[in-house]
Amino acid sequence: MDELPDRLAPSWLLLTRSSSSPLDACRWHLGLDTDCPEDLDEEKHPWPLLLTYPGSELPGGDMATMRRSERLDELGRPMWEVFARNYSVDDNLPLLDAVLTLMAPHIAVPGYGGCLRHEYDTEPTVFVFRDEGYAHVSLGQVD
Repeated sequence: MDELPDRLAPSWLLLTRSSSSPLDACRWHLGLDTDCPEDLDEEKHPWPLLLTYPGSELPGGDMATMRRSERLDELGRPMWEVFARNYSVDDNLPLLDAVLTLMAPHIAVPGYGGCLRHEYDTEPTVFVFRDEGYAHVSLGQVD
């Protein structure tokens, strides 16, 4: 049986003061840069996880964006907005952990960080960022 795709939709704000390393990794995972950052662990990040595909069967298509936000951090600097929406397969879920773990210390606004929904499920699994880490929670536990 073919693997069922998961709908993946990460959404977060990154701090401007983040070193270039997590920003470069984020750009690469989104497909905005073609070269994998040299300091990225190839075992944990073997390929860009959040790429878009023109022929996606996801209603409305896949999406990936990273841009400077109009929102400012505590020092008055703009943050980075990151959003992606695509299909992924179960085999990629361990790779999602590596991406979220890498980004967690650089999140500007703790709380909701996106969601994952299996193809035939009605409830998404939500991931939240807290204390420079992240957790998967049910929809009712997001704060």
